[in-house]
Amino acid sequence: MQQGASVDSRKPDGYLHGSSIIAEIKASQIEFVVSVPDITTSEGLLRPLAQATAPRLIRICKEDEGVGICAGLAYTGRRSLLLIQQTGLLDSINAVRGVAVEYALPICMMVGLLEKEPGVPPMQSKRYGVRIVEPILDAMGIAYHEIEGEADVPKIKPAIEDAYAQSRPVVLLIGRKPS
Repeated sequence: MQQGASVDSRKPDGYLHGSSIIAEIKASQIEFVVSVPDITTSEGLLRPLAQATAPRLIRICKEDEGVGICAGLAYTGRRSLLLIQQTGLLDSINAVRGVAVEYALPICMMVGLLEKEPGVPPMQSKRYGVRIVEPILDAMGIAYHEIEGEADVPKIKPAIEDAYAQSRPVVLLIGRKPS
C-alpha cells in the first residue's frame, strides 16, 4: 500500500489547472516556492508563480540546494514548497534522506512526473524514471499523494497541513501538465 496515498476508484479528470493548484498552495500558507525550472509544471505553475508577489519564488540551481533552503525555512517557522520534477527528486534523494527524513522536517515537495502518460498510474508508466518514484518514497517512509486531475487538487492543503503538524516530509506527485 502506498504511504499516504488514498485509494480512490474515481478516474482523474482530464485536466489540471495551475490556478487551482496555486490557490491550494496559498490556502496552505506557503510563503516561499523554491524551484528549479521543470518541463511538467513550468507553464501552468512556475510562470504564474514568477509573476505573482505571493508566495515568493526562490529560483535555485540544484534540487538538493532547495531541500536545504526549505529546511532552513522550516527551522525558522516559515512554510515553503519545493517545486521540482522527478529527475531532480531522484538526483537529490540523499539530501531528502539526510535532511527531511532523518531530521523529521516538513519538507513539502511538489514533483512533476516528466513524461508520465496522463491517466496511467505512475507505477504502470512506460517511463522507468516515473515507475520507480513511488517505490522509493515507500522505502523511505515518505507520504505522497498523486495529483492527476482537478478532483485531486483538494488533497494538497491537507497533505501540507499534515506535513507541518507531524513534522515530516510529503511529496505531491503532479501527473500531468497543469494548464
